[in-house]
Amino acid sequence: MGNSYFQFKQFTIQQGKTAMKVCTDACLFGAFIAKNIAVKRVLDIGAGTGLLSMMYAQKNTETIIEAIEVEENAYEQAKENIAASPWDKNVIVHHIGLQQYQPIIQYDLILSNPPFFDNDLQSDNVERNVAMHSTRLSLAEIFAFAEKYLNVDGKLALLLPFHRTADVEINATKNGFLIANKLLVRQTPNHDFFRTIFIFSKNQSNSLVEEITIKDERNQYTHSFVELLKDYYLFL
Repeated sequence: MGNSYFQFKQFTIQQGKTAMKVCTDACLFGAFIAKNIAVKRVLDIGAGTGLLSMMYAQKNTETIIEAIEVEENAYEQAKENIAASPWDKNVIVHHIGLQQYQPIIQYDLILSNPPFFDNDLQSDNVERNVAMHSTRLSLAEIFAFAEKYLNVDGKLALLLPFHRTADVEINATKNGFLIANKLLVRQTPNHDFFRTIFIFSKNQSNSLVEEITIKDERNQYTHSFVELLKDYYLFL
């Protein structure tokens, strides 16, 4: 069983109420986006514990972040975590699904660590299924929403399993999005890539492809990983 909390340098993630716990790839995603995209209005789709919203707020203290979460326990956990953080005025959490959410503004950045497993075997844990499987949220719905509610210069950032890379790129093309940046993630030099971080744009096609390895041959965090996470992790 995972710990009931995860302590960062400037905030704490309580996670006892949620099926999904803090994980390394989500932290990497949050740090990468917070460092590389500085904007004024952000939407976090599937807030979970509030991790991504607070990682972004730590680096971008003038940004207003709205976060939506459909699962009730996760929503309550995110609210509590954000209320206890230094950025409780910056982050607003809504208990609502993407399909029902109709904002009156457009965003500069939409980010999401969406359900991972399309058509894979599900567990008996309903909350975990909602978090891990696309039973309530699909890639097509995320892209359609972003096409409507992202401003013309805005960015869409997604973290997904590497094996879904082609599926993501097909959905992006259908909705008029171009790849601005793609970061391929692997655990060690001896492992295959297991996650892909995408940054999409409506009008910017740099197609920049980068790679990052979390740990080296000695099982130590790599320099690239440390540079991204040193402002967050306690012992970096």
